[in-house]
Parts: sequence; C-alpha cells; structure tokens
Amino acid sequence: MLLDRPQPADQHTGRGLKQSKYLRLLSIFLAVILALTQIPVVSAHGSVENSGPSQWHGLALVLVGMVVLGGTTLFKRRNRISPTVALYGVFIGMAITAAGGILFEGVSPDPTYSAGYMPFPRSWYQPIALGTGLLIGGVSFLVGKLRWPTRPRYTFLGMLLGGWIAYPYLIPGTASDTHPLGYAIVLITPVLVGYIVWKDAGEVLRAVWQDRVVRGFGVGVTLITALFFASVTSYFSLLPPEWQDVPYETAISVQSVSYQLVMWPTLEASFPDVPLFITFSPGMIIVVGMLSVLIGLNAMLIAHAWRAEQRAGTTESTAGGVAVIGSCTCGCCGPLVAKIAALAAGPSIVAPLYWVFVDTASPLSALFIVASTILFAGTLIYSVESARRLNEVTAVRPAD
Repeated sequence: MLLDRPQPADQHTGRGLKQSKYLRLLSIFLAVILALTQIPVVSAHGSVENSGPSQWHGLALVLVGMVVLGGTTLFKRRNRISPTVALYGVFIGMAITAAGGILFEGVSPDPTYSAGYMPFPRSWYQPIALGTGLLIGGVSFLVGKLRWPTRPRYTFLGMLLGGWIAYPYLIPGTASDTHPLGYAIVLITPVLVGYIVWKDAGEVLRAVWQDRVVRGFGVGVTLITALFFASVTSYFSLLPPEWQDVPYETAISVQSVSYQLVMWPTLEASFPDVPLFITFSPGMIIVVGMLSVLIGLNAMLIAHAWRAEQRAGTTESTAGGVAVIGSCTCGCCGPLVAKIAALAAGPSIVAPLYWVFVDTASPLSALFIVASTILFAGTLIYSVESARRLNEVTAVRPAD
C-alpha cells in the first residue's frame, strides 16, 4: 500500500544486501566517471586545437543516461537490485541525461529561419489561440460539472489554463505585455495548482515525506528538472564562453523581458571566469518552479511505492520516467527539440515545426505549458486516488 513502510530484513540478510548495494552503486559511479572522461577538456583561452565538446558529446551523454535508466528499471523489475538501489540508479541516470541535454543545448548553434518557412500566415494565430483557449475553458466547465461537481477547483483551473492560450489575443497590441489580467493569470496559476495538490493529495504527501530516501529522491528530481529547464531556455549556464561562442566579459544588468504572457523585470549576470551565466525573473521562477515541483512530487510517490515493494501498475509505468516525459512535453524544451530535429533532418525540413511549436507568438507554445501542468497535476492526483481505492479494497478483503 502507498502508506505502508518497508519491512526490515533480518540482520544477516541485511548485511549481505548492503554489501551488494554498495558494489552495484560503485559500479554505476565508475561507469559514469568513465563516460564523463570521454568529454574533451578545453583550455581557458582556447589555445589548443580541440575547442571543446560538440553536440554529439551531449547526445552521447543522453544515450548513456537513458541506458542507465533503462537498465536500472529492468534490474529492479527482475528483482536483481533492491528498490533503494534502483532509486539511486534512476537518479544517476536522470542526472546524466540532463547533463547531456544541457551540454547539447549549450554548444549547438541556434537555428535561424526566415518567415518564408512559415507553414501558414501569422494571421491564423489569433483564431487558433482564441478557439483553443475557449475550447479548453468550455470543456473544463462541462467535465467539471459532470465528473467533479463537488470539486469546482478543477473547473477553475481548466478555465484559467485556457486563458493562458487565449490571453495574448484577448488584449490586442502591446497592451497585453503589461496588462494586469496577464499578471493575474500567471500569479494565480501556481496558487491554484498548489491548493489542489494540498487539498487532494496533501495528507498522503506528508506521510510519504517522512521517508528520508524518498524525500531526498523527490528533492533531487525537482532540482535536476529545474536546472534542466532553466538551462535549455538559456536562463542558466555553467559552460565556459569558449564552448558557447559568446563574448568573454563580466556583465550585470536588469532588463524588462517578455516571458510567459507579460513583461517581467529580469536580472542578467555573466561571470565568465567562474564560468556562470544566470538570469532571474518572476515569470521564469513561477513556471519552472511549478513544473519542477510537480515532477518531483510525482517522482516521490513512485519512490515510496518502490520502497514499499508495491506494484504501482499504471502509476509506475507513467510516472517512473516522469522527468523524461516532462522534458519532452514542457514548452520550455521547444528550442532543444528544434535543435535535435534540425541536426537529424536539416534546418529547411524542420523550419515549419519551429514556427508552429517554438515561435513565442504561436499559441501552441503556450499549449505545451498548459498540457504539462495538467499532465503532472493530474498524474499526481490520480496516483493518490488510485492508492486510496487500493487501500479500501485491501481493508475489506476477507482473510485467506
């Protein structure tokens, strides 16, 4: 059951399991170190012939990380390793995968496309955005009334997320960049999502939080996801300027930048000697923080289910790779996906997809944020509700 704690093994068996765990963890760490040593080292001023890693090194790290993830999951399902060791292996695999994605994005040139590659005129954006936003709001209202009449918070969230898509065209012109309605939509969304999670899953999450390993896994996944999202959107970078082909200069500035519906005051700081480039804005913190926390909470439930030796069924297959799913579905990853597609198929073939999914004016770019929020919040609530139903069935089942 979801709230059951793992039963302790006897001392003799426990000692052998601990030794086996440490050996397996050591082998995983050695494999990681070996993979990292394959990345060429760049000099401080680019004086050597090898100018640093290429995008292929990033893809290689992603492949290594996915192999670690898949292998760990396979070993766990075959009972070759304990659930706790499996969690360590999954975490290491996720960290390697994220590092590969960050490296690939950092050293890959940004694709540029002319307006001639657009699949349809931008004049279509307005009817698409308004129609999609109104459709999401209308469906949320009907489904909320029919399926969850006692939980109006679901209806409000669906209508609010529909506003994310329709808002840029509800307020015409540049007025939408600073309109109070835009700020209200962005600020209310994490509050409402947090209230839903606290109301419908808070009790279970508080109980799961008591497990130190589970808590550490959830926090670690949250941090990795936040770092990955911030990196692929160029809001955070630890890569040297030589690897990114950017100016070698220290600079700190505050600008007003449009990110997620409206303009936000944005702090930009570049310290090439560290190296460190970091950008902070309230909009970035809200979006990245909300999605990362939702992913971390989902991962924490799966970690507890593994630790309790419970077959998670649909929950395991869905949220076991939650960080990978989040990386692919989140709108933050549009630029990364565009670069990978351009590398595989060529810029001219990928250009239409870029304009539809990555262009900030496209309503589908906001749709990724909306879909990610619904996916992660819905998966979290569904996992908790399924566990509660399982507990009820177990409680009334007659003894053998």
